[in-house]
Amino acid sequence: MSTSDELNSYPHVAILPSSGMGHLMPFLRLAATLVQRHCRVTLITINPTASVPESQVISRLFSTYPQITEKQFHLLPFDPTSAISVDPLYLQWEAIRSSSHLLAPILSSMSPSLSALVLDVTLTSSVLPVTTSLGIPNYVFFTSSARMYYFCESFPTYVASRSSSGSVQFDSFIEIPGLSPIPISSIPPALKNLNHLFSTTFIQNGQNLAKSNGIIINSFEALEDILHEVNGKRAGDGLQPIYSIGPLLPCQFEKTEYSGAVKWLDEQLEGSVVYVCFGSRSALSSEQIKELGDGLVRSGNRFLWVVKAKKVDEDEESLDNLLGHELTERIKNHGLVTTEWVNQQEILNHKGIGGIVTHGGWNSLMEAVWHGLPMLVWPQTGDQKINAEVIERSGLGMWVRSWGWGWGAEQVVKGQDFGEKIKELMENNQLRQQARNIGEEARKAVGVGGSSERMLKELIEDWKKNISRI
Repeated sequence: MSTSDELNSYPHVAILPSSGMGHLMPFLRLAATLVQRHCRVTLITINPTASVPESQVISRLFSTYPQITEKQFHLLPFDPTSAISVDPLYLQWEAIRSSSHLLAPILSSMSPSLSALVLDVTLTSSVLPVTTSLGIPNYVFFTSSARMYYFCESFPTYVASRSSSGSVQFDSFIEIPGLSPIPISSIPPALKNLNHLFSTTFIQNGQNLAKSNGIIINSFEALEDILHEVNGKRAGDGLQPIYSIGPLLPCQFEKTEYSGAVKWLDEQLEGSVVYVCFGSRSALSSEQIKELGDGLVRSGNRFLWVVKAKKVDEDEESLDNLLGHELTERIKNHGLVTTEWVNQQEILNHKGIGGIVTHGGWNSLMEAVWHGLPMLVWPQTGDQKINAEVIERSGLGMWVRSWGWGWGAEQVVKGQDFGEKIKELMENNQLRQQARNIGEEARKAVGVGGSSERMLKELIEDWKKNISRI
């Protein structure tokens, strides 16, 4: 086979992420993974991006993988008052959705013709009509757990079955066939108000998932047994399976310079440090930050703590302003605190880390799973309580349901409570062993012949079939 013929046998896949590092990073890892699997990849970049870190990591991807093509998607001016939100990333989602009709000439002009478009779930209902009109197969990349996916897919039907006179009566638990009951307290509060823009968008996206050509999830069967049940149901409905291809591994473009945090970890005993981070989007109040700091000191463990008090990714604040001088002094002999961005993969891969305190964002959970680390999950918003249920049910970690930060109930959790739970996390040998076991299962899943590796091969083979139809 000539080089030209070989290239023509590679599927050409366009990747369309949404905004926010939590949505962007798995898309970039997917792009890098597909390149390594002999796919032609075009990344559609949003212009303007929502934050400086997003721009930086996208630039690193293109520098590392020059074979990835870039197509810029310029957004129309967007009136933020129409979104009923001041969250910059939520505003960006709506700006992308309202500009989605501009994707048609971008997609149709790509050469060679596309075998598939992989898009973020938040864009499903707005982009699917575009791909349908162009005859381009579309695949939704759901950047959360399989449990959350099934809830998202089933929620429109659940709401329709319980609607009366334009309102919905919610019970204390949401009962969905094939899914263990979900406490009403675990769903985003906005979903209880069907007139809220988030609710209408969530329902529209859920209704359109079955119309896509396939669903991709960053998870694996040994972690979420629900994947068997969901795929059985999809097969019965004549739908393609959910392609569970996780964990998506960190890639070359994510490597950074040897950081001060890693240098500090080099000086600590193996498994002695608890890593505390609530992602790029979860911000705590000043009072709650001080209580958490007090709890970390009380736990008696060494700790590496990434502090964040604002939601926009690039904002930073001095430690003295965040913690106060007295707490800053107390912490010095117990751990390292930083307000700067850190390479989480680099941290979790270090032998000094023995556990993680996290908000329950799916990327962070999957990274901790990969490294075999037990978790204390403290959900803050969105899908994080449902994700926490996955971790608890798998025996990988714990969460305290009475810790009510987020969901409009910002009660302050006291330092003593934090200290006790962190101490329990770091001393629980059963959690530690189960985390190691699931970490080994994660490696089997992506290894040769593993469930995720088979799913990825099947997905790419489906895309290759599309070449002959173009």
